[in-house]
Amino acid sequence: MLVAFSISPVAQDPSGSVTEAVAAAVRVVRESGLPHETNAMFTTIEGEWDEVMAVVKRAVDVVAEVSPRVGLVLKADIRPGYDGQLTAKVERIEEVLRDGE
Repeated sequence: MLVAFSISPVAQDPSGSVTEAVAAAVRVVRESGLPHETNAMFTTIEGEWDEVMAVVKRAVDVVAEVSPRVGLVLKADIRPGYDGQLTAKVERIEEVLRDGE
């Protein structure tokens, strides 16, 4: 399963920055040991349902430590029997693009 998610504290510092809280959430993901990727909008993590959701919950919990209200956006690709899809999906697209050139 792949889960792309974004966590944001609703209460933020006066500058409007959420960097510190988001960094704490990403740290939880990195420490999980699961395959993951972070970009400007989402963090995507790959693993089994229970382990991925446990990481998302821990990430929300660390953000909740600095904000009484937390926003979570989550999108999941649930495809039993497949792993390595964090990179394989992109590789398939790149292959089609290369073949079309």
